[in-house]
Amino acid sequence: MADDKPSFPFIALLVSGGHTQIMEVRALGDYELLGETLDDAAGEAFDKTAQALGYSYPGGPAVSALAEKGTPGAIELPRPLIHAPNLDFSFSGLKTAVTLYIEQETKAGRTIHLPDLAASFEAAVFDVQYKKAKNALHATGCKEY
Repeated sequence: MADDKPSFPFIALLVSGGHTQIMEVRALGDYELLGETLDDAAGEAFDKTAQALGYSYPGGPAVSALAEKGTPGAIELPRPLIHAPNLDFSFSGLKTAVTLYIEQETKAGRTIHLPDLAASFEAAVFDVQYKKAKNALHATGCKEY
């Protein structure tokens, strides 16, 4: 599908509203699932975070556009399962952390800088996916992803 095709074997990361999966691709039709979503997929977490920020469904594009104006890491958010020895994903805790942050800041009467929150959320999702993909490379001996 691309001009610069990866060489087999390689690591594939599937990210959608319903799935976040990492797999080893040995050849066309020869895949091994290495890790998957245990609860909320990355795309679902984006949509639910968007809803918490006041955007409608689908909210992923709105969160990403907002994140471009913010500073990643400006707000400390968890990186679920980033240090787990497996290659599975869990984004429900991250989504909950965003919701709790909004509730706490609102209750304290503080203004929330939405671009920073969106950028921090997006960075947390990316960090987990990147770390898991890198771990998959080491676990399988693949050179590309």
